[in-house]
Amino acid sequence: MAQQAATPEGEFGGRTAVVTGGASGIGLAVATELARRGAQVCVLDPACDALPAQLQGLPCDVADRASVNAAFTKVGERFGRLHVLVNNAGIGAQGTVEDNDDEEWHRVLDVNVTGMARSSAAALPLLRRAAAAGDGGRPGGAAIVNTCSVAATAGLPQRALYSASKGAVLALTRAMAADHIREGIRVNCVNPGTADTPWIGRLLDSAPDPVAERAALEARQPMGRLVSAAEVAAAVCYLAGPSAGATTGTELAVDGGMQGLRLRPTAS
Repeated sequence: MAQQAATPEGEFGGRTAVVTGGASGIGLAVATELARRGAQVCVLDPACDALPAQLQGLPCDVADRASVNAAFTKVGERFGRLHVLVNNAGIGAQGTVEDNDDEEWHRVLDVNVTGMARSSAAALPLLRRAAAAGDGGRPGGAAIVNTCSVAATAGLPQRALYSASKGAVLALTRAMAADHIREGIRVNCVNPGTADTPWIGRLLDSAPDPVAERAALEARQPMGRLVSAAEVAAAVCYLAGPSAGATTGTELAVDGGMQGLRLRPTAS
């Protein structure tokens, strides 16, 4: 099949998108880039009252099924159908298996994994509607992109709980892709390395030596720097867009080579 040309409004012209956790960091970069490429974008986030003018917002807590269902009911009323869901809402955790108590395990898994399932379940009727409509004959009319992490595929120190949650996201992505491929809904995930986001900024601020900690995070990525939120957003847009119409059940690493490269040490 020949690659489909973008519409005059952009490659997402005439399409609607929802980004959970889209009020800051990677989520905000994704929402902004989708809007720049022509999509009508609705951000679902507990704090969505200070969004850029091109983005719409609805308050939503992905850890609360009633909140999620109410938000997607409003999305349906506003847009009628949904072409793209970006499951980006998530929280971090530090430490070994000795350092996080049961309550913290429940909280992180509930947001990072079950929250993703809640949002997807609530969005599926709207995504099916978009897929059935054919999206004007363009391929890849309905897509889900999950924000995963290099922590799902590489063993990182002091990230036991977070890594477990992202490993579950990777498995969930593949299972969802298998479940919904025959409905015309593609499901993929993006695996960022350490990204330069407000969350990482707070992590660095709490370190005993923020400068040294930042240098260490940059050094563990072969490219020698942190990943930008804009770079992750571009990858999400590719997976969500018509050019990836034959791509489903896959993970796209945006990690500065952290997962796949094994460089020899430089001479001192």
